[in-house]
Amino acid sequence: MKKQLLFMFVFMFIGFVSFGQVTTVGIIGSATPNGWDSDIDMVQDASDTCVWTLDLTLAAGEAKFRANDGWDINWGSPDFPSGVGTQGGANIPVFAGEYTVTFNSCTGEYTFDVHSPIGIIGDATPGGWDEDTNMFEDSAGVFFVDLELKVGGAKFRKDDDWTVNWGSADFPSGVGTQGGDNIAVSKAGNYHITFDTTSGAYNFEEKVEFEYIGLIGDATPGGWDTDTDMKQDANDPDVWQVDITLIEGSFKFRANHDWGLNWGGGIFPNDTATVNGDNIVAVPGDYRVTFNTNTLIYNFVELKKYEAVGIIGDATPGGWDADTDLFPNEDSTIWKADMTLKDGGAKFRANHDWTVNWGGADFPSGIGEQDGANIPVVAGDYHVSINTLTGEYNFEVFVVYDEISIVGKDGPFGAWPDDTPNFDTYMTVDADNNQLWTATGVTLTEADTTADDSGIKFRANTDWTVNWGARDFPSGTGTQGGPNIWCKAGTYDVTLNSLTGEYVFTPSSGTSEPIDPSSISVYPNPVNQILNVDISALDFGNQVVVNIYDISGKLVNRTVTNSKELIKVNTSEFNEGNYFMNITGNGILVAKKFTILK
Repeated sequence: MKKQLLFMFVFMFIGFVSFGQVTTVGIIGSATPNGWDSDIDMVQDASDTCVWTLDLTLAAGEAKFRANDGWDINWGSPDFPSGVGTQGGANIPVFAGEYTVTFNSCTGEYTFDVHSPIGIIGDATPGGWDEDTNMFEDSAGVFFVDLELKVGGAKFRKDDDWTVNWGSADFPSGVGTQGGDNIAVSKAGNYHITFDTTSGAYNFEEKVEFEYIGLIGDATPGGWDTDTDMKQDANDPDVWQVDITLIEGSFKFRANHDWGLNWGGGIFPNDTATVNGDNIVAVPGDYRVTFNTNTLIYNFVELKKYEAVGIIGDATPGGWDADTDLFPNEDSTIWKADMTLKDGGAKFRANHDWTVNWGGADFPSGIGEQDGANIPVVAGDYHVSINTLTGEYNFEVFVVYDEISIVGKDGPFGAWPDDTPNFDTYMTVDADNNQLWTATGVTLTEADTTADDSGIKFRANTDWTVNWGARDFPSGTGTQGGPNIWCKAGTYDVTLNSLTGEYVFTPSSGTSEPIDPSSISVYPNPVNQILNVDISALDFGNQVVVNIYDISGKLVNRTVTNSKELIKVNTSEFNEGNYFMNITGNGILVAKKFTILK
């Protein structure tokens, strides 16, 4: 087997150069005064051009950051009130309130600092006794905040001042009185805190985080002796999922392979569980199970396996006479294919037959229903996908580029093509994946990080209309019009995914094979406690070593495991900040970046 090397160690730099092409940054969304119709422009910092700020009143809703009043460059994340936005990421869920919003267009980091008359203060809180943590107003006079607390004291107060303050000797709930005792937080943890200024009533509800969630019972493969572990969702840490075969009997959900916290009750296949509830009676079958540890809602969707799934219609290559087959994922629930479609109608169907078919009136995405309407397709090149469990379908426009090249002052030609025409180093498209481009033996010089014109970028079709850049090297995710890549001197084999913008520069060895950078997934990211590392796509052999380094390069954790699928790393003792992870085994070196937010 060829030795595979995937160097993904990321060096972070902050700055902005003329090739970055981010001229404005705005905030947009249903939470903003302009809705999704237009941006509200932010103000660029005079000393750090990556930083943008704005004072703004927001409604309950969603928001994103975007550049140049367009969607080519946009940032989102499911985290609030702070997080790290990624290109094309999820909408940010926003609580109503008055805020100072800060965004860094180089790193994606953002904060929504709420202006509030009510805060919590004390040595149990992040600000100690020196600084209030402002709370969000849920309804008239009722305030809340989610906060990581230490053992210590806390009080509520008004307007960051001791003139009006509330306290009590009771914890975790009680009624605060003016000038009352410090609230003695007796257990460190992550809490949802509520306070009613009218009655003085308060509550500290601990938000429990889990290393494992599983199903156990005589209806499950492990009986009452062994949990069937579920997998945490990459985008929502409250949601856990697993595929399972159930037999006659009953079961419960439980946390961390222990009966200290378990859930049951309700009616199969979907209901809301309760703590220490009754056993849930199963109906035998194959299911995809989801369980939400916040809402306690569970759902069992029957897994139906199909020999083939295709798309048919006058919009498709085969018309209404022949299916264009899609390709399944490992569990045959999500089917995908890339294709060129015409204006017209289309439907999905199973096994080249109309017995099972999905249609819908929405395009480019929607929920297909049995015998639903023809999907109204607009001509174009698409990544087509359907989830046969849920009926969710999507037609994602993609571009197949004629050429992609590496350019820049620190590239092989030593100059930008604007200065010297046609100084492009051309890449080769992969025969099986028209979004994966590679180049071998590319010689780079050291970038001067103090010079605006230093570095390299990727571009399409020998033109600046489509280009990718980012600060990170030797790997990162380039964004449209992003900053120049600050490269290191050396000779490299290069891989670029033109759909996601992910790139890797691997020192040339003559034996390396191109590997898509998205082979390894790390989630949730940012992480608060348990970080999941999915290594199932690569063969790391019988022993995997995971080394974690902080931003200074100091080794802070080392894990050795024989896992071939999922590695769990407990980050609860780490400080907030950016970290790098090296994963080695069987001649493979992979590195990923992640962030800890508490």
